Amino acid sequence: MKAALISIISIITAISVFGQTKVSGKVTDVRGNPVSLANIILTGTYDGTSSDETGSFEFTTSEPGWKELQVRFMGFRNFVKQVELKGQPIFLSIELQEDFRSLEVVTISAGSFTAGDQSTRTIFRAVDIATTAGATADIAGALNTLPGTQKVGESGRLFVRGGDGSETRTFIDGQVVLDAYSPSAPNAPSRGRFLPFMFKGTSFSTGGYSAEYGQALSSALVLDSKDKGEITRTDFGILSVGADAGHTHVWERGSVAGKVQYTNLRPYFGLINQNIDWKIPPTSIEGHAAFRQQSGKHGLLKVYGNFNQSDLALYNYGIDDESRKERYDLSNQFQYLNGFYKNILNQNWMVRGGFSWTNLYNQVLTNTTQIATRENGFHGKTVFEGTLSERVELKTGVEIIGRAYVERTNDDQGGDFDEFITSAFAETDLYITNHIIARSGARFEYNALSNRLSLDPRLSLAWKPGSAGQISLAYGKFRQSPKNELLCINTALQSERADHFILNYQHIENNRTFRIEGYYKRYTNLVKFRNGDDHALNNSGYGFARGVELFWRDNKSVKNIDYWISYSYLDTRRNYLDFPLEATPIFASKHNASIVYKHFITYIKGQLGLTWSYTSGRPYHDPNAQAFNGGTSPACADLSFNWSYLPNPSLILYLSCTNLLGRKNLFGYEFSPTPNSQGIYSARAIGQPAKRFLFIGIFITLSKEKSVNQLPNF
Repeated sequence: MKAALISIISIITAISVFGQTKVSGKVTDVRGNPVSLANIILTGTYDGTSSDETGSFEFTTSEPGWKELQVRFMGFRNFVKQVELKGQPIFLSIELQEDFRSLEVVTISAGSFTAGDQSTRTIFRAVDIATTAGATADIAGALNTLPGTQKVGESGRLFVRGGDGSETRTFIDGQVVLDAYSPSAPNAPSRGRFLPFMFKGTSFSTGGYSAEYGQALSSALVLDSKDKGEITRTDFGILSVGADAGHTHVWERGSVAGKVQYTNLRPYFGLINQNIDWKIPPTSIEGHAAFRQQSGKHGLLKVYGNFNQSDLALYNYGIDDESRKERYDLSNQFQYLNGFYKNILNQNWMVRGGFSWTNLYNQVLTNTTQIATRENGFHGKTVFEGTLSERVELKTGVEIIGRAYVERTNDDQGGDFDEFITSAFAETDLYITNHIIARSGARFEYNALSNRLSLDPRLSLAWKPGSAGQISLAYGKFRQSPKNELLCINTALQSERADHFILNYQHIENNRTFRIEGYYKRYTNLVKFRNGDDHALNNSGYGFARGVELFWRDNKSVKNIDYWISYSYLDTRRNYLDFPLEATPIFASKHNASIVYKHFITYIKGQLGLTWSYTSGRPYHDPNAQAFNGGTSPACADLSFNWSYLPNPSLILYLSCTNLLGRKNLFGYEFSPTPNSQGIYSARAIGQPAKRFLFIGIFITLSKEKSVNQLPNF
């Protein structure tokens, strides 16, 4: 019996050895250089290996017959070869061809800061936004530390390269958001409606952006939401200004998540003195919900919804007579729904598309007037992306944007309009060599309200002479409908237009980034009041903006330290609205600079953040002086601080403080509409609502994985 067992084992061993095939070889590029860490695998099996530093590889397989062998490595086209496995050794000399579509080759960078899970050019990620001191987890607040932006303290919105806050458009998964900011009191900063940890990637284009995006005169902020929750979890937050609770449930191919947040600043304002006489401090209730589901092998469906109800009331005091006060009440309702779907059609083509719906209602009450506005709009888009050849990629699509706006006062004054815009766009990337890429595109728009058809070209060129640095050029025409309150007066107004010219140099190596960029913008068709009459509008306005920007980021040189430095120089003038001549707008500052520092201290499980920002004085108009916009406000500076501490993995203590040094920053002056008995227009400074804003939060995460927490949310 023992002898028979030994014989059976010997036979099985012999068959096994005889049935194995040794596969070996070497992987090189077209110049004969070895390619290390390339993945070699037999399709449909678990057999394979990786090439070593010399490009060599070796593995054995017991698979019989003809099999497909694949070799993959980033920056090269996939290598596929049929091999016959019959027990005899196989040696393969594999030469990989460079993939001209690889991000490692050359990319368009002029005017754009991008970040995302698949980007090799990471500049700004969601965690950067959440952990930037002074931003208090606000997307616009963090982006205001990048070059190209002008910090406008009494607004809080994104002002980009001489454009005001309305000229930056926000898109979520390619779909437009009609109003991405929460309401605020007069001369008090607002915040973005969307939380940064919703998004896996952020693309912030300060100019020269893709033909896919329209109705944005100066800038496009494109946010890509997360594809799927990672783990089932429940989160709670106890905040100095309210509380929140959220839950995420994950299954094999999908997830659903929801969050509710209540904010009430009354207790906080009771402890911290304010420069505003609040009757009802800002109070809001908001909710977010997200559904994610994989469909088929490559499809993905995403649905996101947001609602918000906000209220506030305060007293405004007369500039000439402070004993005269007027109550100001603001109520805001906001709903947003976004649906997105993408799928891979075949090896070369994919389709994506979606819709968004926005409903916004504002009501303002004063002692004597009531103004109510409602905006309701939708956006639908379908995009096809694919490869025409080895060196040519195409993106093309169609979209429809429709919106209805109504404004009414208590004496039944106001106006309304319905705008319907149909667009088509196409854009090609031509990989001339592995060092040169050209992008050309065009955007067609038909605006039914103004009955006008337009064509806007977009062109870019990038050249990468070395391994890390590249030079980019960009040009494009951009347009945007006038502001709602102006279209209400004259629905025949045309879109305002801007031409962008950009020259950029960028160097990324070893987690260090250096950028220098120069630009020129030419504005035409700006809305202007005719002869000072605010009911006689035309498109005769014009202007320009030009500047130079610098950016340096380093998260490599010192362990656990990440910092960046940015500087922007801006020269801009406009002749629009009620301007009697070409002048610098009151929101534009000539010099802006920021230094952001983050230090994770391992042994005490905490992260320190510091942000210093500087904004030079801005112009303002003094009716007591002859020169229009001839005054200059003082320069503003701010040093902000935050601290995150993890006493255990499921608990985070968070503290932040803006304007740590208590500097008295002034943003300009407002003047009485009529002169006093001496013929002088009285003035009042526009400053901060309070010297500092202090935020304290306790965040708790409950999950089966005890190491999971909300750290990525900060």
